[in-house]
Amino acid sequence: METILITWTSWFIWFHLAKKFLEKWNIKIIWFDCENDYYDVNLKLARRKILEKFDNFKFYLGNLAQKSDLEKVFEENKIDKVCNLAAQAWVRYSIENPKAYIESNLVWFGNIIELAKNYKVKNFVYASSSSVYWANEKQPFSVEDKVDNPVSLYAATKKSNELIAHSYAHIFGLPCTGLRFFTVQWPYWRPDMAYFKFTKKIFNWESIDIYNHGKMQRDFTDIDDIVDWVIKSLNTISKYEIFNLWNDTPTKLEDMINLLEKYIWIEAKKNYIEMQDWDVKSTWADIEHTKKILNWQPKIKIEDTIKKFVEWYREFYNVK
Repeated sequence: METILITWTSWFIWFHLAKKFLEKWNIKIIWFDCENDYYDVNLKLARRKILEKFDNFKFYLGNLAQKSDLEKVFEENKIDKVCNLAAQAWVRYSIENPKAYIESNLVWFGNIIELAKNYKVKNFVYASSSSVYWANEKQPFSVEDKVDNPVSLYAATKKSNELIAHSYAHIFGLPCTGLRFFTVQWPYWRPDMAYFKFTKKIFNWESIDIYNHGKMQRDFTDIDDIVDWVIKSLNTISKYEIFNLWNDTPTKLEDMINLLEKYIWIEAKKNYIEMQDWDVKSTWADIEHTKKILNWQPKIKIEDTIKKFVEWYREFYNVK
């Protein structure tokens, strides 16, 4: 039985990845997480409770900054592949708390890639971010584009992860694949993301802040498509790769809000404000390289994703 170590499985994307592996394949999932309180811990505990129903799931509570905590996992299990999401997310929070990003996105990453090398794992797949592109004016964003001028500390740490992975692939022969995610959506999502916050405020009859007066565009990507992308990445051994992951259909912010109103059955109270300095008006990725190498393309449209999310939100938070 193949064993995959997934860090921070209680976080949104990796929870869904672990769940699909456990439901569909004879694979052992090792989960390493600190379950911090960056956002509602109850969401994380609810995710873990679902995974603990599976016999081939094993949980370790620890701190990636303490290398000994993580090394215990490698010593007690024969890890075949690593899927690393462990990171402090969100561009805005990196402005408020830069120290968290240095520890989480650099120290943690250094610890796990070093152990992956030492214990000779077959593949090391890790989360990068679409934010590395945000200084670029040319769109769609391509993996061939230069991303040497990050406009946030978060983006700088993610670009650093890619450079570290490249050196480990070149020097030590560790297969490394970085995934640049573009606005992933679905149930059990992070509450600090746009349409989770919008949904909560609309249900509470509170006004929502709409930056740049709604003249924004994002490439929202359904979690089920993302999970399929990640599984393909884990099963495709490459010396070094970077992939863009998104659904190939840019969506206007106003259209996303209209869909929320449609499925919540409430018209949002809108507060239009200026765009923040660190933000970007549009994200749009070129995924031709990803489709060619992984032989896969996204299938799910944002209308279906929004509908599923609102249905989940009603049930999870018991709102009508």
